Amino acid sequence: MKNEKLLIANRGEIAVRIIHACRDMGIASVALYADDDIGNMHVELADEAWGLAGANASETYLNIAAIIEIAKKSKATMVHPGYGFLSERAEFAQAVIEAGLKWVGPSPSAIEKLGDKIEARKIAASVGAPLVQGTQDPLNNAEEALDFAKQFGLPIAIKAAFGGGGRGLKVAWKLEEVQELYESAVREAKAAFGRGECFVEQYLDQPRHVEAQVIADQHGNIVVLGTRDCSLQRRNQKLVEEAPAPFISDEIYQQILSSAKNICQAANYVGAGTVEYLLSRDGKLSFLEVNTRLQVEHPVTEETAKFDLVVEQIRVAQGHTLSIQETPKAQGHAIEFRINAEDPARGFIPAFGVLSLFEAPFGHGVRVDTGVRTGSLVSSHFDSLMAKLIVTGPTREVAIARAKRALKQFRIEGVASVLDFHRAVLNEPDFTDEFNVHTRWIENDFKQDLKPTKRGIPNHQQPMLLSYIEIDGKLHRLGLPAGMFAQGPATAIQAQTAELEVSAEHLLAPINGVMSAWKVTQGEQVTEGQVVAIMEAMKMEVPVLAHRSGVIQIVAEQGNSYQVESIIGMIE
Repeated sequence: MKNEKLLIANRGEIAVRIIHACRDMGIASVALYADDDIGNMHVELADEAWGLAGANASETYLNIAAIIEIAKKSKATMVHPGYGFLSERAEFAQAVIEAGLKWVGPSPSAIEKLGDKIEARKIAASVGAPLVQGTQDPLNNAEEALDFAKQFGLPIAIKAAFGGGGRGLKVAWKLEEVQELYESAVREAKAAFGRGECFVEQYLDQPRHVEAQVIADQHGNIVVLGTRDCSLQRRNQKLVEEAPAPFISDEIYQQILSSAKNICQAANYVGAGTVEYLLSRDGKLSFLEVNTRLQVEHPVTEETAKFDLVVEQIRVAQGHTLSIQETPKAQGHAIEFRINAEDPARGFIPAFGVLSLFEAPFGHGVRVDTGVRTGSLVSSHFDSLMAKLIVTGPTREVAIARAKRALKQFRIEGVASVLDFHRAVLNEPDFTDEFNVHTRWIENDFKQDLKPTKRGIPNHQQPMLLSYIEIDGKLHRLGLPAGMFAQGPATAIQAQTAELEVSAEHLLAPINGVMSAWKVTQGEQVTEGQVVAIMEAMKMEVPVLAHRSGVIQIVAEQGNSYQVESIIGMIE
């Protein structure tokens, strides 16, 4: 398989990870970049980098025609989608194959079958996988969700049939909120995935989230590489993951391994994939979904299975037989901490701007997968993940001790990060000792009082004004201090991040995002904790809660964009 050239239809840390695998295999790599990403690490490290003219995801990393055109221009022979973006879109896989390129992933039909959560449930049921009660077909309206809740009881999960990453997933705990949450799930699903179909199933209260990593070749061989626990989540998006899944019985372990393999076999699966489950307090296991792609948390399996998943993905796409034939015995323990640009003290609000300092930890048992460094721009157009800290040890206890050491070393300035949250979690007996964490543990049980991150650019770092020239996929960079100009990027960033003079009555935007809808009218009496508006960022809806009781004065206009902590109203 000489003269392969692999195009990476992604950005950030996963693009860097795939570039490293290409280097290890002697394969040339081709990077893509949106306007904001021109100075990013994946662009510099790849053998070639081609611009996708545009700023947001729909113009760039979701633009199938533009990506295929660059694949042809660059003479790529393979396409790796990474995770997110187009990685679980059957039409993209089909377009790659029709262009005569090798697709690093499962077949379009397998993506279609397993990506449709309703169809995936039917496949899981057909092979006897464990399942909670749920609807067989998409709902027609909110009344059907209400009927299900009355029949099987609360809480219920309303899920986008084509969703993922927490988008289009709403949990109803009261009958009176079912209609609003159903409508919200449909809106989110349409915005994020272009399809609004939703189904409903019983929601296991305080469950653990466990999963199986699967790899399959084109010759019918399927191997489950091991288990992971991903229970530490906020808004249904994972923050901490570990392998193997700790504190589960051998019976549950065997159930996960056999059902995951059977589900993938029934779907004629090829490539890397993850079969996800919920595990209730009383030991009830229930199939959740299949992610037909590489997972963000794949490194913890790599570290404990001693297996390069990305290299194996590429080998499988080239037609090779799996280099492993049975589930390996886990060696040691690995924990991954997602290093997001979010402020945990402000409800994990995404934060954007220039990193004035990014100083990663190092030492025995420490791995950092990153797509940023000092000077990188964390763009408001894309996901907030900057890097992943993966810590390994011979036992879980040693891995936790090393994680404490690594997190103490980690320094990030210029944007908010979740580092303080991770440090705090490692002092929580619920996580370190008893393992009482569950998918809503952060919202319900985490009580540590974290300090909000001060925004703004520290004085020791002067931003650079950068210019780039692209010639046939090769970038050439020019840089000048921004201080040479009266106005420049630095001024804009400082203006955005300057502390506001706010008073007690001010209602502040919880995120950088668009004001989707006001749920109250001008001059209405509101109560503390009431949902008064909905904002949207990265295709996720975030409720705006009244911070006090009183009469509301609306300032922000529907459809306009607002910076985090800008004044959107007043409650007097």
